[in-house]
Amino acid sequence: MEGKKVVIDCLNKLLAGELAARDQYFAHSRMFEDMGYMKLYQHIDHEMQEETEHAHQFIHRILMLNGRPIVVPEAINVGTDVVSMLQNDLDTELAVRENIKQAIKLCEQEQDYVTRQFLVTQLQDTEEDHAHWLEQQLHQIEVMGLENYLQSQL
Repeated sequence: MEGKKVVIDCLNKLLAGELAARDQYFAHSRMFEDMGYMKLYQHIDHEMQEETEHAHQFIHRILMLNGRPIVVPEAINVGTDVVSMLQNDLDTELAVRENIKQAIKLCEQEQDYVTRQFLVTQLQDTEEDHAHWLEQQLHQIEVMGLENYLQSQL
């Protein structure tokens, strides 16, 4: 199936964001493991695997549209402590969310409703799973204090 170049270019931009999220989660998960925060390590490692699956799905869709996937991630923002790592991951997810919303608009304009539906599913996962969990963690830190939060992550 021949896809429109503008849609394929957009999907490649989103792919770069997914790859960056994957790499950032990878670095953060290993940092959490090294710090001994095994609950954070396990959850962020799982998120890294989900981002890898998202990247796979983007590549698959690009190939279905007879495009060429460009697998170069965007720059990542590795944090220096637990709060900055969680905040950087949330910032990445929020940026991905906004980019997906713009891509959905583009797909509507280009009348590519199959890609649009694919993106709606990606958006749901980003908002309801990834970003929501990160927001919860940062809220818990505010409510219970950093020391108590970190103790609960051992």
